[in-house]
Amino acid sequence: MLDAAFGIDEEERFTDHDWEHAIGGLHVVLDLDGTIVSHASVVERVLEVDGRPLRTGYVEAVATAPAEQGRGYGTLVMREITADIQARFELGTLGTGSHHFYERLGWLTWRGPSSVRTPDGERPTPDDDGYIMVLETPTTPPLDLAAQISCEERPGDVW
Repeated sequence: MLDAAFGIDEEERFTDHDWEHAIGGLHVVLDLDGTIVSHASVVERVLEVDGRPLRTGYVEAVATAPAEQGRGYGTLVMREITADIQARFELGTLGTGSHHFYERLGWLTWRGPSSVRTPDGERPTPDDDGYIMVLETPTTPPLDLAAQISCEERPGDVW
């Protein structure tokens, strides 16, 4: 279902690294008559905002089967993911080009520069600037959405 939803375009396709990023956390799966039609997961990461580490619920592998898109299934799984993040984390974060979908659920576009923390220091990730979204939770400290945000290095897409 994830492969079909993301398509075969090299830039957008769902990779083995993408799946590895999604495992180890909470998965929300919508099953209709024995067929999985929508999925999202949230994993724990430590992101730094303006140098301050925050325990973050990072959203991965959000997809709905192409034949089932537009029926609200993605919204249903994301409402569950959002509620989990609100209850357990200081911040929610995801990377997307579909801002309108997430804005409806309370997510905000990060306007500041992004980077990845590597053993050799921080490396800017300008290709990800403008694609990162955050969700404030009851324990989120005051945020400047134009501040520097960084993630830890990992195989595949770092964001």
